Amino acid sequence: MRDQPLPATGDPEDERRQEFDDLVANAIADVPSPFAERLDSVAFVVEDEPLPGQQPPGQLLFGLYEGVPRTAWGADGAPLSNRITIFRRTHELAFPNPERRAEAVRATVFHEVAHHFGIDDERLIELEAQRRRR
Repeated sequence: MRDQPLPATGDPEDERRQEFDDLVANAIADVPSPFAERLDSVAFVVEDEPLPGQQPPGQLLFGLYEGVPRTAWGADGAPLSNRITIFRRTHELAFPNPERRAEAVRATVFHEVAHHFGIDDERLIELEAQRRRR
């Protein structure tokens, strides 16, 4: 994410970037306690799209966690550098409806935060299935 809001230029692309940054900031603010208090070693970044090699062939990449999950930290509990990247254009293409896009950004942020806490994709799928059955 950008440290400062983008300056108002009247450029529609800049406005879309700022709106997306706001969606990500709101999603991060919604991360529940006590998880939110344990994100101090995570940098949240918004990129327009994945770099070559980041996106698996034939799949859309909405977010990416890079780092060492808290469950794998050393005995001293020393935090290591971690980064969560949220990809703007993928969300815009897949979710043209602004309300659905906001939901998807929130889900992506939560998904990547879960990776930071050592939860893999298989377990996330199980948890989502349990949530839907309720």
